Order: sequence, then C-alpha cells, then structure tokens
Amino acid sequence: MPLTIQRSDDGRIVTITISGRFDFDLHQEFRQAFEHAEEEDARYVIDLAQAEYMDSSALGMLLLLRERAGGDRADIAIVNCSPAINKILTISNFHKLFKVA
Repeated sequence: MPLTIQRSDDGRIVTITISGRFDFDLHQEFRQAFEHAEEEDARYVIDLAQAEYMDSSALGMLLLLRERAGGDRADIAIVNCSPAINKILTISNFHKLFKVA
C-alpha cells in the first residue's frame, strides 16, 4: 500500500507513511488522512523513508495539510527523506514551512 496512516492512542499524533511515488495518484488518500482529524492541534509526521519520488502535486498536498493543520501554528515534520527528496524540499524552501529531518 503506497500510503499508510497511524494515529496515536489519543489521536494527537498522525503518522503518514508514503511508499513509492508521492504524486497526484495519492491525492485523495493523503487528503483523507487529515481531513477528518479529531484533534485540532494534532501533530503530523510525514515519513518518506520508502518514498522514491516526489512531484509538485506532492508539494501541493503538503501545503494543503499545513493550511488545514493551522498554517504557521501547524506542527508537521517531514522525516526520513532521501537525498533527492530532501533536495526538492530545499529548493522549494519547504524547510522554512516544515520541520524537515
């Protein structure tokens, strides 16, 4: 499965794991991962350890998540990025909007 979602017991931490291609094909699933979040101040962790590819639609999805999670107050970490994906995030200045590790 290219996208899996895990929620902590209290629902405050949502971990979204992407496998393979992070592109428009995951748009609906990705959006569902955060659209019905029960906790308004949920913390999101986007785990890209198994992601091989990311395109501009994935960047757009991350921005939608940020907006839904509170904009500047959002607590979103993008973790386990490959060098290629990290480069995309850096060029796009996403390290200024998200915690990138």
